[in-house]
Amino acid sequence: MRKIHQDQLPLPPTRIAHPHAKELDGISLILDRHPMFAVLVLQDLVPKGVDPARGAPGLTADQVLRAAIVKQMNQYTYEELAFHLQDSATYRRFCRVGIADKPPAASTLQENIKRIQPATWEAINRQLVTFARQEEVERGDKLRADCTVTETHIHAPDDAAQLWDTVRVLTRLLGQAVDAGFDLQFADRTLAAKRRRMEVLNAKKKKPRNKAYRALLKITGEVIAFAEAAIEMLPALIPLAIAIGTELRHFADLGRRVVDQTRRRVVLGEKVPAKEKIVSIFEPHTDIIIKDRRDVLYGHKLCLTVGASSLVIDMFVEDGNPADSTLVERTVDRASEICGRPPRQIAFDGGFASKANLDKLKERGVKDICFSKRRGMAISEMAKSTWVYRRLWRFRAGVEGVISFLKRGFGLGRCNWRGLQGFKSYAWSSVVACNLLILARHLIE
Repeated sequence: MRKIHQDQLPLPPTRIAHPHAKELDGISLILDRHPMFAVLVLQDLVPKGVDPARGAPGLTADQVLRAAIVKQMNQYTYEELAFHLQDSATYRRFCRVGIADKPPAASTLQENIKRIQPATWEAINRQLVTFARQEEVERGDKLRADCTVTETHIHAPDDAAQLWDTVRVLTRLLGQAVDAGFDLQFADRTLAAKRRRMEVLNAKKKKPRNKAYRALLKITGEVIAFAEAAIEMLPALIPLAIAIGTELRHFADLGRRVVDQTRRRVVLGEKVPAKEKIVSIFEPHTDIIIKDRRDVLYGHKLCLTVGASSLVIDMFVEDGNPADSTLVERTVDRASEICGRPPRQIAFDGGFASKANLDKLKERGVKDICFSKRRGMAISEMAKSTWVYRRLWRFRAGVEGVISFLKRGFGLGRCNWRGLQGFKSYAWSSVVACNLLILARHLIE
């Protein structure tokens, strides 16, 4: 049985006089004024075609949403979140866990929170922005935008490590199939692969390193062949065999890509383009982001639009590493849709600047525009006066503080959820938690 809210609120722990408790009360009031948030979450929690009134009672959609906010606000692990929901009277009160109620386990929290889709988080954020405009916290007519990178949860990528990962993962899956009673033949090459990997890492000259690479490529190819043979031999109608076969096929395909890029780079001496590289068999969606020609990051590029109130009006995850100058139209169009009108003033980083982008913004009705680097454009072309341009130039710097706040306070610097959908859900949940806290602080004042 899955409900939106509890029919009768449980006996809550007593309220304490602490600034953070007041902030949580403010967030709780906002959530209570928007029951549609829980309705959106319920649609993700209950599979299509399933009657939510059937089955064992579980966490309500409202409780799941509140627990997710607490998690992102404090960057808790699921074990830590479960502990604090047992130990903290304030968090039990916020998450609507009564004195006599049994707090949820870490596995229950993880299973429920991870079901909330990125589209749901985005819809919640849009309603929060609408609410902020109604409360005159945010007008939406003066915006600033910038891009940042959120890293995925992977180790520093190198081809030897990925070949070793492929060998050990495929060997583990083959071992699981044998332990389950399926008759498969394969050789365990993990020790040999690990030794070759260490030889690659410790080689001081190119010749012995390439020799170790060739040996590691050969071992990896053999293990992939074992996996592909096992896929054909596994029964087609047994659920466990189907599950193992699916994973074997997934990692074997990724392993083939790693073998190909390593052979091209090491054996053939090619320079493999970043778009064709895979940097992790566990998070294959990860992009290679080169920042300012100095830092190389592995994750995804995010474009954030922030209002004068420091609320994040919009955020979207980019595929690859496009130039900032290609994102101006999309940024303004999305912000105009959310706010119901184009902004009157907007400020961008220098990477967004171009004469073509200036013309496009003017066509959309933006009156004053500031690029932090003018790129040969006159101030009179962008804003109605030098004074306005300088104010916008200073205003733009505030987006850096908001991005820093998101990364330090809400974990946006690194995503530890798996998969591309998990990455987007994590990023949006950080934004929503941040916006709720900022809104609560504005309303408290």
